[in-house]
Amino acid sequence: MKLLNDWKVIAVLCLTLGLAPFVPEPHILGKLKWIIGGAEGMQLMDWFDVILHGFPFILLIRLIILKLLSKNAA
Repeated sequence: MKLLNDWKVIAVLCLTLGLAPFVPEPHILGKLKWIIGGAEGMQLMDWFDVILHGFPFILLIRLIILKLLSKNAA
């Protein structure tokens, strides 16, 4: 559980797994554009890619929300 609350680990995950492969554009951006465009032709593997490459960013958003809530509670 400590790893899920470590800013450094989550930052590395976002920059590596979240954005890989980097050329011609980060993989997650291509998948998000595809989903915004209607997700026509997406197969199960494409949805798995969205989850895999998007998970580090979900952890980052979670950590930011927890940090903001802890500041408001204090």
